[in-house]
Amino acid sequence: MRWDKQGFLKPAGPDHWINAPSESVTHGCPMAPSAVDEDRIALDRFPSAEARDGSIGHFEAAYVGHASDGDFRPNGSSGGLTSWVAAELLRSGAVDGVAHVAPADPQATGRFFEYRISRNLRALSAGGKSRYYPVELSSVLREIRATPGRYAIIGVPCFIKAIHLLRAADPVLRDRITHTLGLFCGHQKSAAMVESFAWQLKSELDAVRAVDYRIKDERRPANWYRAHLDMRDGSSAGRDWWDLADGDWGAGFFQNPACNWCDDVVAETADVAFGDAWVEPYSSDGRGTNVVIVRTKEMRDLIASARADGRLCLEPVDAEFVIKTQAAGLRHRREGLAYRLARLPPDGIQPVKRVAPSSDLPLRRRMVYRLRYSIARWSNPMFRLARALRAPRLYLVWARSILRLYQSIAWSRGSLGKVLDRLLPR
Repeated sequence: MRWDKQGFLKPAGPDHWINAPSESVTHGCPMAPSAVDEDRIALDRFPSAEARDGSIGHFEAAYVGHASDGDFRPNGSSGGLTSWVAAELLRSGAVDGVAHVAPADPQATGRFFEYRISRNLRALSAGGKSRYYPVELSSVLREIRATPGRYAIIGVPCFIKAIHLLRAADPVLRDRITHTLGLFCGHQKSAAMVESFAWQLKSELDAVRAVDYRIKDERRPANWYRAHLDMRDGSSAGRDWWDLADGDWGAGFFQNPACNWCDDVVAETADVAFGDAWVEPYSSDGRGTNVVIVRTKEMRDLIASARADGRLCLEPVDAEFVIKTQAAGLRHRREGLAYRLARLPPDGIQPVKRVAPSSDLPLRRRMVYRLRYSIARWSNPMFRLARALRAPRLYLVWARSILRLYQSIAWSRGSLGKVLDRLLPR
């Protein structure tokens, strides 16, 4: 896996391998048309799950809440439950190691974050919080193949799906990867986002030592994201996302093109999956709150035991509640994906998805999806041009202009959006 010019990690190899990949590659890539889809994987993995919903998949139970045990909640982006479950698996001996994303030294590795395997609670604790940065699994898969044991892997939906496709083809991985912990995902970002943060905080990428995408402040609502950079000279700088030229997450700046063709928001193939509870009163609670989907009986029993002991503060919820917490992401991956499949060209192979193509949408929604698609497609090239010309302002002016247009249409309080609603009702 190597960096491409857009700031994404892509597979690299001889031309003949790229042009005619083997069957193991075409069936193992989570986005490949010939790969088994999420419904089939989930049916094989969770045949006895008590419930199924078309938006969130098979599940045994769902909860909203947080870890009340230790420092998991204050040290996490939301309620600390992903780290808590991973730590409990290690502490109980259910696994010997956890593969997760942790900070890296960019001077030594060329990356701000990378996958690693933690085999004790102290090492695992460094992996808390959200990482909106390209990562890949090759090093941890090599370590798992080389070192016998039982392993858990934490990842976004496409990574967890890829793991199950690999397990189906590789008996060693099938035997050793025993648990999968999923993270709800809106989309993945390119490495350029860190450099854009640096530009807007009056610095250069080479001066940045570490990045925190979601600095936590209990005095502010959880959905008030604040980016924070630690510099090599010992200083630091931060800014709220809404003050950034590209700080509207839903607009799609620096989005990986593959994310336009994904239909899994909530890691439907993971044993247990975690997201943010983006509904009130939880979204205003700066301490952070998780929504959790439990898909296996083992995870259901583990969480039930911890609730009874007071180590987890969780309330049961239904599928409708979970869907409300992820309404925007699910709309983009259902309604928006249907429109993209019908009207917008993919970057590369034609995807085969569980969503049927359809462009039967009001003009305003079509404009929203086209603008997101354009922002995702052009933000990285515009950024590269600005970098090559040593003119950050070129990118920032473009980003602010396109964001104003997008928000005018997408937000109900935008003037253009109000006009469209009046002239073009559903």
